[in-house]
Amino acid sequence: MSEDARVNGTVDAGIRDSGPETAGGPAPDTGPAPDNRPAWDGGRSQDAPRAAAGAGAADWRAVAWRTGAADRAAAEAGMREAYRTAGLAEPGAVVWFDSPLTATAAVLLLSGAADPVRAAGAPGAEAVLAEAAAVLAAHGVSGAGPSVREAVRTAPWEAARRAAQEELGPLGWAGHWGLTGRELWEPVQRLTLRIRDAVTDRLAGPDEPGAPSGAARTAVRLALLDALLGQHDAPWLAALADRSAALAGQAGVAGAAGWWWPRGDCVLACERPVALHRDEAGRPHRADGPCVEFPDGFALHAWRGMPVPAGFSERLAALTAGDVRDEPNAELRRVMLEHYGYDRYLAETGARPLHRDETGVLWRVEMERDEPVVMVEVVNSTPEPDGTHRVYWLRVPPHTRTAKAGVAWTFGVTEEDYAPQRQT
Repeated sequence: MSEDARVNGTVDAGIRDSGPETAGGPAPDTGPAPDNRPAWDGGRSQDAPRAAAGAGAADWRAVAWRTGAADRAAAEAGMREAYRTAGLAEPGAVVWFDSPLTATAAVLLLSGAADPVRAAGAPGAEAVLAEAAAVLAAHGVSGAGPSVREAVRTAPWEAARRAAQEELGPLGWAGHWGLTGRELWEPVQRLTLRIRDAVTDRLAGPDEPGAPSGAARTAVRLALLDALLGQHDAPWLAALADRSAALAGQAGVAGAAGWWWPRGDCVLACERPVALHRDEAGRPHRADGPCVEFPDGFALHAWRGMPVPAGFSERLAALTAGDVRDEPNAELRRVMLEHYGYDRYLAETGARPLHRDETGVLWRVEMERDEPVVMVEVVNSTPEPDGTHRVYWLRVPPHTRTAKAGVAWTFGVTEEDYAPQRQT
């Protein structure tokens, strides 16, 4: 199991073990404890530590989503400190790249793992390798030595996590994680996964049946797994950096730069994104261009977290019902439907009403190569200030047969159990 997974697993296990003893029931007895520990004070003694943890978490949230040029001097100082803390000689050189794409290509070249990538023949991959080779040559770097990630990152991280868990105990650690890194964990993991996938696709080609990319994708993924994530290590640094001096170097890099690869003789480091766009749920998202951009032009496109091709946003701007119907990719078609508007699509494609009752109208339109779109048209019984009543469209499962069943499904109950006392 990876160290990242162990963080999450430990936290989740702690949360499951915790109980509601002080949440909703009577407070514990405030008299002397049998082992002469101080009487319970309702949690007031933890107010200051909790406030400090919350403030620190806010700082790390800012780090995780920061864009713009790296502070290279501060980052390199952090790298040297991390090496010294690990008992290693400081790196002889730090080579900077403008994105994880070119940095990963450099790792492949220095580790002798670029041949599978060349053999896969992904469009543009050779140009990226050439760009990375030019940067390495400009710094006079022809070899980097073995990876020292284990010593620089894994060992101090494991020691800090173990010490924190021993000091705080299972419930205390779960609470500490909840105040620090937990909120950041999922959105940052989602973003780093998208970046890794995009780098892999660019260098090795898509993961499709019959594509000659298996060995290349493995090589790229191994190179990516060797990286420290800099600013995207913020979730676990939020929980542990203030508790362990051994993590000061890594924290310094995270606050100043993007991903980096520690090797025996040098460090390969990359810039932060120059732009980052997310939706209200924290997912990579932008309707009119790339959601993540790096200085060298490497970019990600996504709609509410789902990767979409470059240029897809331009298609959305001039979308027609026919474009939605003819799109062969089911996932992209659903994005197009969401952007186009379900009600508009239903009106323009001859959707037929299946059922009417007091809750609304159930509509259905067939989709080629995909499940049908079934929606309930409902009218808000509370009038707007101008006296009109707003219409809403609720997408429901394709097997829905009545409007009431569809509305009930949105509340997580059966049609028989759905009996609102008052419609609003």
